[in-house]
Amino acid sequence: MSVPYWRLSSFYLCYFATLGAFIPYWSLYLKENGFNPAEIGQLSALLVGTKIIAPNLWGWIADHSRKNLRIIRSTSFFAAFLFAGFLAIHNYMEFAWLTIGFSFFWNAPLPLYEATTLAHLQAESHHYSRIRLWGSVGFILTVVSVGKLLDSQPILLLPVMITALLVLTWLTTLATPESLSVSHTHSPIGIANIIKKPEVIAFLLVYILIQFAHAPYYVFYSIYLKQHLYSTTTTGLLWSLGVIAEIALFLFMKALLKRYSLRGILL
Repeated sequence: MSVPYWRLSSFYLCYFATLGAFIPYWSLYLKENGFNPAEIGQLSALLVGTKIIAPNLWGWIADHSRKNLRIIRSTSFFAAFLFAGFLAIHNYMEFAWLTIGFSFFWNAPLPLYEATTLAHLQAESHHYSRIRLWGSVGFILTVVSVGKLLDSQPILLLPVMITALLVLTWLTTLATPESLSVSHTHSPIGIANIIKKPEVIAFLLVYILIQFAHAPYYVFYSIYLKQHLYSTTTTGLLWSLGVIAEIALFLFMKALLKRYSLRGILL
């Protein structure tokens, strides 16, 4: 494969390793800081709310500036810089504003990096799953190791761990080479015309339902397990089960795509 496989894979490894430390344990950290379930839900909603706006804005900037990789590096840096601020704050409003700021930058790198990866792959896009699976590996490594560590260390160390992983993610972007620009001979299609397509509407509806189903799980599952006296090691292992299935899917995706359509796999 004539692409920088390991340099591209390292970003996914570190990015999803960060998520492996953040998603399962951040609600426990918030609870330890004295926030009630309603406040934890609100702070989590700010992360998702920013996700609606930030990727679209950063994508528009990348399209018009053609500085895709520079934006990835800058936003990764500021995400790490802002997250370090959680080490020094305590009240709800400080958490809320810092969550918005961090999420605004953190939600930029992944979609732009996906575009960079596909630009590197070009005609070899079927190799994407073999690069992306390293993200799942990173998630499992941290969700299990952080869970085990938090059984013996105070959860107040969690922001230090996540900040370190964010810095590593930023460093991988510095090692990522520029991709060749892909020229388009056709005029771009307006977003309004895209979202009116029945297949796009159906896809968005499925995605909305998935988000509805997963939101309580992402935010409160670890708290639920702790209330039932599960250790954080066990919590991490339970979180990893679904991602192990994801790795298996990525490993066999090339063969599946040869046999089934994307529509068939989704259904």
